[in-house]
Amino acid sequence: MKIFSATQIREADAYTIGHEPVSSLQLMERAAGACAQWLMRHFDRSHPFYIFCGMGNNGGDGLAITHLLRNNGYQATACVLHHSNRPSADHTANRQALELAYPESLYDIHAIAELPVLPEGSIITDAIFGTGLSRPVEGWMAGIIHKLNDLQARHTIVAIDLPSGMMADASSVHMPVVCANHTLSFEVYKLALLLPENAPCSGQVHILPIGLHPDYINHTPTRFHVTDAHMMRTIYQPRQPFAHKGTYGHALLIAGSYGKIGATVLSARACLHSGVGLLTCHVPQCGYQIIQISAPSAMCITDPEEAYSSHFHEGLTAGGGRPYKTIGIGPGLGTAKGTAKALELLLAQYRQPMVIDADALNIIAEYPFLLQAVPPGSLLTPHPKEFERIFGGSENDFERLELLSQQAVQLHLYILLKGRYTAIACPDGSIYFNSTGNPGMATGGSGDVLTGILTGMLAQGYTPKAAVLLGTYLHGLAGDIAAARMSQEAMTAESIIDCLGPAFLQL
Repeated sequence: MKIFSATQIREADAYTIGHEPVSSLQLMERAAGACAQWLMRHFDRSHPFYIFCGMGNNGGDGLAITHLLRNNGYQATACVLHHSNRPSADHTANRQALELAYPESLYDIHAIAELPVLPEGSIITDAIFGTGLSRPVEGWMAGIIHKLNDLQARHTIVAIDLPSGMMADASSVHMPVVCANHTLSFEVYKLALLLPENAPCSGQVHILPIGLHPDYINHTPTRFHVTDAHMMRTIYQPRQPFAHKGTYGHALLIAGSYGKIGATVLSARACLHSGVGLLTCHVPQCGYQIIQISAPSAMCITDPEEAYSSHFHEGLTAGGGRPYKTIGIGPGLGTAKGTAKALELLLAQYRQPMVIDADALNIIAEYPFLLQAVPPGSLLTPHPKEFERIFGGSENDFERLELLSQQAVQLHLYILLKGRYTAIACPDGSIYFNSTGNPGMATGGSGDVLTGILTGMLAQGYTPKAAVLLGTYLHGLAGDIAAARMSQEAMTAESIIDCLGPAFLQL
């Protein structure tokens, strides 16, 4: 699914109006109908609705929603906020229709003091500004937003299109923004709804189709995308009937140190369950028996060191003399000086795309010159703190996203910034947000599992872009299946591995 800017959304509306053709008022009625249907599915008639409407088209949506709720027997009141003397044409048309049918449902507000007292359990619908906002909300309307947020503890707030005060394409940090429990957005995601800084205000996001013209959506380029099952099915490569283990590559996993061999186990098991043909694990001597017992399908070679690895740069060919298809490095590796030196030598010798995670990233943060030696096309998988240590801080999530993209382009790497909607920056400048996953995956070892999956994907011959998109999607999907089976609280990193099979079956 593409992500469009506020300008592109307006263009999509105009294209639909001109090419379907349909009037702007009819398109607004579609949006209002989709919202009203969602509201009626989730709330019964015992809840009074208070729809706060601005003077633009978002307010026009709110007026139409009020009309539809009234038609279906709901107690709904449109609270019209007169922050402008120039209502939009569609706002005026919907107000006139509502006034004619249900005059008692309109309540005009010209100042904060005129806010109504809401009965307990009311559903507050925010249809004030939407995506049309281009500057911070000021004056008495900022006060209205603060007042609505004060009511959230006792009422449910549902935002239409975008929480009022939130910018679609720029940071809204330290600005007055409605804090919604749910956001009902139209047709495609807005970038703001995918960034962590806006999570407290956007709540649960629901994308409602309203029939925007597919030609505009299909033919309009954008840097930003959200992954989905359809995209993954175009990437996924089924096993071939005459394949053998050599067909799906030999991966080398360099991981583990004293007390952290479990990270190697998790990563190795995930790599094996992702479909790799052969896997060799390089571990310090203290990990030999653990790996042989915990991951018997993998081969194991040991470092001369007992507690950490410092010679993994040696012998970079598999048993038969052929080079490993790919290398995954980092989980539980430690940051000893000998390990850092071996990483430097490894990067000088091995020039195929590889997966770099965890302590390998921490070593790069400590020795920044190593970043320039990472093979082009490699996959880096930092969490936000690791990203900041390597690439520096940012004022807000929009700036960090641009920094992420700039570094991916300049270094010709795929950089995966882990989070709720993991952002994957590609060397071509595109950014993909992963749609799968849940808070239950915020558990120790989840990142090690991802490293194993991505390493397995590269070993099987997927391109780096295909590997990072498919691997990240499957990781999150397995987490979703695990959460459904045993709850987000009870699931562990092992649960994600155990659910990789059902995740593949869904594709």
